[in-house]
Amino acid sequence: MISSYVQKSGVHVFLISLACVYYLLNAPLLLGHYDLGWHLAAGDYIRDQGNIPFHDPWSFTSGGRQWYNLSWLWDVIAGVVFQYTNFSGLILFVVACGAVIVGYLASVCLSSGASAIAVCISVLSACLLYPAFAVTPPNIYLAASPNTSTMLFSVIFYGECLKRTRWFLLPAIMVLWANLHGGFLLGLPIVGVFCGAALLRRDWASFKIYALAGVGCFVATFINPLGWHIYEGLTTVLGHFSQSYISEWWSYFANISLPGSIPGIIYILIFIAFELFDRTVRPIESRVLSWLFLFLGLYQFRYMSFFFLFSTVPLALHLDRLLPKQPNDFKVQQSLLAAGIIAACTLPLVYRQIDPALGLPDMLSKQDVLYLETHFPHARLLNHWNYGGIFIFHDRGAIPVFIDGRAATAYPDALLRDYFGLLKPGSMEINETAWDSLLEKYRIDTVLWVKAHEELRRFLVGKRGWKEAYAGSYANIFVKP
Repeated sequence: MISSYVQKSGVHVFLISLACVYYLLNAPLLLGHYDLGWHLAAGDYIRDQGNIPFHDPWSFTSGGRQWYNLSWLWDVIAGVVFQYTNFSGLILFVVACGAVIVGYLASVCLSSGASAIAVCISVLSACLLYPAFAVTPPNIYLAASPNTSTMLFSVIFYGECLKRTRWFLLPAIMVLWANLHGGFLLGLPIVGVFCGAALLRRDWASFKIYALAGVGCFVATFINPLGWHIYEGLTTVLGHFSQSYISEWWSYFANISLPGSIPGIIYILIFIAFELFDRTVRPIESRVLSWLFLFLGLYQFRYMSFFFLFSTVPLALHLDRLLPKQPNDFKVQQSLLAAGIIAACTLPLVYRQIDPALGLPDMLSKQDVLYLETHFPHARLLNHWNYGGIFIFHDRGAIPVFIDGRAATAYPDALLRDYFGLLKPGSMEINETAWDSLLEKYRIDTVLWVKAHEELRRFLVGKRGWKEAYAGSYANIFVKP
């Protein structure tokens, strides 16, 4: 009985323990998402009001536009976790989601027939790479943000479609997903790929299973406070012009940073080489999803994480054919279990080390916001995009913001065009005409901006006679005379 337990658990304990150690070491980055502040504020607002707001309560520029909060349930859950456990609880919640993803991928790879060593190499590589810690912070794909629910449920959909044992649970999972994050739309093409492959094989039993699951999942997407309008909300995000100003929507090549991107590039090249020289690996659905999201990831960086996740199965099978066969798999699993237990024992030590550093990103402090509330309580504020979410968290609408990361889901297109016109793309150089126009159009009398932007300080203070009223560690406040 003990040997059977070791045989089954060695890989899982090893992979989950090592991945959790890695995620905890990067815990400050997990909280580095600039939108975390408004998500927490939204969760509190929903619980206080007892309903989901359809109009923005924190800005003066939304102009009555409907607010499509596609992550309201995640906001509520995160708000409750934060209320009782602070940032520590959020970190543990995110790391737990990462552990489930690792465990699911390990289980799927093992059930596909790959050896323990091949599974460890494949899954560990993918799970170290897909969060994108070293590439484009704060665009982290395992973070205290609704993105994490999409990463988690994508893997669950993928795993259940491969196993075909609990497919009937997918519509119920989709109800949760559709209320946690707008990325729920990815669940439909995942099921669709399996459905299409079954149709091509003329496997009518599998086709019926996937077709029923797909229809059930589609119907389940309408069980949310927005009803069918949830798709209206998605159209305000997908293909919107604001994507060209947000780095996670840029191409993979635009997001390459050296040396951080080198491991990911090597992984991609190895996968392509294996695929080109050995096309017999099954299941074909895993390969189709891997290639699909590889091309999507090259087009828009945010999809590259899904390539890493979906490619674990074909890569594990490719490696299994390449690696020498282990004469005693029990000893391998035993060694992995021992290594995993040792790694698990270090988790409390790692947590104690990182706990003092947990908090919102070092972009805007509570002191900065308090100064603004104390000295300029009636400010008509123009804030930097990255400050919006954090400002909402500290201020809760006492001084309405100009803009934040909700972008087109809360703000009209005209306002977004006015804001994005302030800076010239790819540089710190400002568009003086656009600044003059926006300040006058929206009657701005206070500007909260990044301290390092010396070009703006010279423009407002030197050319327009504004006063630099406050200089914090990260932010400056300029006021109109």
